[in-house]
Amino acid sequence: MSDSYTLPEFALEATGLRKTYRGSKLSEPKEALKGVDLKVPRGSIFGLLGPNGAGKSTFINIFAGLVKKTGGTAKTWGIDIDQDSRGARAAIGVVPQEINMDVFFTPYEALELMAGFYGVPKAERKTDELLEAVGLSDKRNAYVRQLSGGMKRRLLVAKAMVHTPPVLVLDEPTAGVDIELRRQLWEYVRELHARGTTIVLTTHYLEEAQELCDQIAIIDHGQVIACEPKETLLKRMDSKTLVIEPAEALTTVPAELAEYDAEIRDDGALAITYRYGQQSVAEMIEKFRAAGGRIEDLRTEEADLEDVFLALTYNRQDA
Repeated sequence: MSDSYTLPEFALEATGLRKTYRGSKLSEPKEALKGVDLKVPRGSIFGLLGPNGAGKSTFINIFAGLVKKTGGTAKTWGIDIDQDSRGARAAIGVVPQEINMDVFFTPYEALELMAGFYGVPKAERKTDELLEAVGLSDKRNAYVRQLSGGMKRRLLVAKAMVHTPPVLVLDEPTAGVDIELRRQLWEYVRELHARGTTIVLTTHYLEEAQELCDQIAIIDHGQVIACEPKETLLKRMDSKTLVIEPAEALTTVPAELAEYDAEIRDDGALAITYRYGQQSVAEMIEKFRAAGGRIEDLRTEEADLEDVFLALTYNRQDA
């Protein structure tokens, strides 16, 4: 039987997924997810982005078995979480935001214990391999309480992989991690992806999502407001900026360029924002030269993921 026949098309699949948290005497019920339809393609590095309180963690925790959904369906690796909850949980590993582990275990013991919870036979465990992969071999027998915050976060990644799940969810994995540890973590994530693991990433570091992800969904107020390949999403912002670095720093925008959306930057460069395909860069340059300007260098800047994110989420009103 071929892999194309046996493997699911989607790693995670939500249809009409809803979650309403009960209210109390002090607060009204909170609808965290409002009928979310979302499909994570198998084999992708999928970014799940959104402001604080948008519903990202609720979405993830439903698949992890930590939150009970109010309505809709959810499947992990083609397995319905209601019909086969154990099988669905075995197909996913989740690295949570919070560092929560028993500080009196060693990293080796923590991984062995987690593998036992998942029923991984001793002969099939890869404890030492995982410790090496996340750079903790030399801390194998140290107590967890002796590890730095970055080391603990890497240990969380190893714990999520003890049962070799086909889907790995990283919920803000680099929060509080320094640049070097962040680089090591992403190297390991790329290795896992190259071996076939589907990666789902939530992060507030939008530059990480732009660099790593091939498809991105944005959730706001419990609803999916965008879900597209990264390149398609970036094209939503069809504006570019022409930056002219003059031989002599400018203090004002030349009158010849007053018709454009132009400004002078702190370094004296002239920045002109324009609509791609609607305004001529050659004409802008010609008008700058006609104003007596001499060009030392020039470049164009395109919108990044942060621009798209802000444009889609800024000032959205709660439904």
